Amino acid sequence: MQQLLNTALGGLTLGMVYAAFALALVLIWRSTRIVNFAQAPMAMVTTFVALVVVDAGHSYWLAFAAALVSGLLLGAVVERLVVRPVEGGPEINAVILTLGLFIVLHALAAVVFGNRYRSFPAPFGVRGLEVGGTTIALTGFGVFTVLAVLVTMGLLLALFRYTDVGLRMRASAFNPEVARLLGVRVGRMLTLGWALASLVGSLAGLLIAGGSLVHPAYMDSVVVYGFVAAVLGGLDSPIGAVVGGLLLGVALSFVSGYVGSQLVALAALVILMLVLTLRPGGLFAQAAARRV
Repeated sequence: MQQLLNTALGGLTLGMVYAAFALALVLIWRSTRIVNFAQAPMAMVTTFVALVVVDAGHSYWLAFAAALVSGLLLGAVVERLVVRPVEGGPEINAVILTLGLFIVLHALAAVVFGNRYRSFPAPFGVRGLEVGGTTIALTGFGVFTVLAVLVTMGLLLALFRYTDVGLRMRASAFNPEVARLLGVRVGRMLTLGWALASLVGSLAGLLIAGGSLVHPAYMDSVVVYGFVAAVLGGLDSPIGAVVGGLLLGVALSFVSGYVGSQLVALAALVILMLVLTLRPGGLFAQAAARRV
């Protein structure tokens, strides 16, 4: 029974990590209609920025803020200098650019920060909590991860549903020509979308790195699992991203704990194939309007 509980709690924390990254993918999709495959190395770079601040003797929270700010700026710069020149063309061009950026950022990070493994601090304990004299597989940092992802989801929902800025971002993504005719500054909205998505990605990188080892490739596997979580919940739904991350994290935790860790990647592929076959729009996809 304790093993079952610990496996489920481990999956909860892992799922929230996937959900954080899925939220970044959902945000960039809703605001620009592009899947950013460079999200992971962008988050990795900002995590190393935080590590530089920590190594300089400053507090974790100052490093946390520095990573988020650098993520915001990096997203805006990438949109302006890399993505903006191909806007208006086939969407596949931007996707290919993000794949190229994935490679470039990896190489630059290896040159600037090195390839060795480095320890990243955590603001809260990374030992299991004591409940009734029993240690469970939920740490203080795990609780912080859950709360951070839920707060981020709530803020994104409020942004897209209740603010004019969110409406302008969605209009710029779905139909930029009409949005321009209505007075929306599409370029600024796309830059803002990339910047906010990069900020959320930086948060995901910090949550993944907390209390563990980091190196330039430490987030590569998260690209796959975060993408599966986003597709599972629906690329248009922040709630779907969180639910998809939770379902995926718990499922993969049980596969690892009861079947074998070597089958985790295969299980994620099977889940992705099932979702694309049975419900391509994701679990939280809205029904398409019928045309008469």
